[in-house]
Amino acid sequence: MSETTRLSKCLVAQLGCSRREAELYISGGWVTVDGQVVDEPQFPVGQQTVALLPGAKTEPLDPVTLLLHQEAGQTAESGRLGMHADNLSAAHAEGRRVLRGHFARLTCLAELQAGASGLQVFSQDWRTVRKINADIQKLEQEYVVEVRGEIIGTGLERLNRGFTWKGHELPKVKASWQNETRLRLVLKNPPAGLIELLCRSVGLEVVSMRRIRLGGVAMSKLPAGQWRYLESKEKF
Repeated sequence: MSETTRLSKCLVAQLGCSRREAELYISGGWVTVDGQVVDEPQFPVGQQTVALLPGAKTEPLDPVTLLLHQEAGQTAESGRLGMHADNLSAAHAEGRRVLRGHFARLTCLAELQAGASGLQVFSQDWRTVRKINADIQKLEQEYVVEVRGEIIGTGLERLNRGFTWKGHELPKVKASWQNETRLRLVLKNPPAGLIELLCRSVGLEVVSMRRIRLGGVAMSKLPAGQWRYLESKEKF
């Protein structure tokens, strides 16, 4: 068998750069092996051709924020682990270089209600993490809730004004019907189980719920099980 060398070591020998510079080139997606981008410094190289792409920089990757359309039954952790290049939304992939470093050190922010599907946010950008954590009490979260049952006569009005039900102080929310079986709820920092409690208090049973917006960022038409990058113009 032919001997192999770590890609980073091969690049050091080829360019005369430092090991740190070689690792930054590689993790930044600037190095190809036989024409294919490889972003793992430990990748074994034999007789393949190693090349540096034009415009290569020895700079750490810019931190990213990822938006996942998490499927029902998934946890935040399984959703995070399930993101990879193959399930990046095709509609949002143009001009994007998906690198392994984009999936490292991700923090889940404003986690979904248990059992819900929809918009789940992961970030490695300390500025985004700080903003969402600081603003969580006032950030609107919009859910579409599939329900069954018959709402009581003043149910929608009660949800919109807030009330006490069986000893529970229920906050006012923005509630409206999307169609005959889908209730749209806009609320702030809902504690676990609040949506089920709100629905039950007006005679409804939750079948499923899906978050479609967090603050100023909407999930839009992101398909279930797919993810995209937060765009620079989007603000929570």
